[in-house]
Amino acid sequence: MDADGKEISTVRIFNEPERLVSAVAAAVDGRDAEVVVEACYGWYWAVDLLQAEGHRVRLSHPSGNNWGHRRVKNDERDARDLADLCRLGRLAEAWIAPPEIRQLRELVRYRHRLSQLRAGLKAQVHAVMAKEGVLPAASNLFGTIGGRRQLEELVVADAFLIRLESLLDLIEVYDRQIAMLDANIAERLRDHSGYRAIQQLNGIGPVLAAILVAEIGDIGRFRSAEALCSWAGLTPLHRESDTTVHRGPITKMGSPLVRWAVQEGIARHKGDTKLRADFARIAERRGKHKARIAVARKLLTLVFYGLRDGEIRALATTG
Repeated sequence: MDADGKEISTVRIFNEPERLVSAVAAAVDGRDAEVVVEACYGWYWAVDLLQAEGHRVRLSHPSGNNWGHRRVKNDERDARDLADLCRLGRLAEAWIAPPEIRQLRELVRYRHRLSQLRAGLKAQVHAVMAKEGVLPAASNLFGTIGGRRQLEELVVADAFLIRLESLLDLIEVYDRQIAMLDANIAERLRDHSGYRAIQQLNGIGPVLAAILVAEIGDIGRFRSAEALCSWAGLTPLHRESDTTVHRGPITKMGSPLVRWAVQEGIARHKGDTKLRADFARIAERRGKHKARIAVARKLLTLVFYGLRDGEIRALATTG
């Protein structure tokens, strides 16, 4: 599409790098083009390829552009609308993370997924024990000597024993893979000052710190802590018309992993002394759920300053 909105050509491409490059070059006679790519499944290779060719690539935010209520919705119509939005300067864009951040995200997200799968296997162990009427000897069967001893000495029916042995073998495999990923991630973040700084926050350890660093990426793209909290979906939905303002629940936009990390960080200890006091005050007035969200937002605010400055000066003032 040219600057006046006239369609130059329409080409369908099936993961063909050379054809993508030639199609864009033919449309602009070899000149640098402004290209919009939707942030959909597997967009990495297309963006990297077009940027390497010298084109100006803009990543469309999948939920930031209003497609309206068309009777016909297909890839060709979507592409035409994206080109129009770009031409008119109304395109809602997503951040194109550099390759090193994308690689870190790949490891962090994979580690989180393996941890979830391992938790499912552990839940199955508890379920097998419950079927035989056996109560766990420790709150953490897999992290204490007493718990491990109980699993080794457990007497159950043959079918349950086979399942238990299989589950424990699988858990051991997951443990090794997660430990390998932890070592690799820690090595990549060894010299990251923000990664070290945010671990000073009560409830934020190496795992949660790595998630926050990877998912947030370049902290300089956020003008303030409030902007980071809004991007993470921890701010209320805001609808305004004339003098009427409606505020709803949190938007839950942005990275769900960031929201999970900060809520996990305050789940047990509710942060430091100041955040615990804030949690108690808000919970008494608005309930525990809203208190958790509010304190998670406060924790993410401290994370912003830790990533931006490499230190959290508020911790020094509160002792």
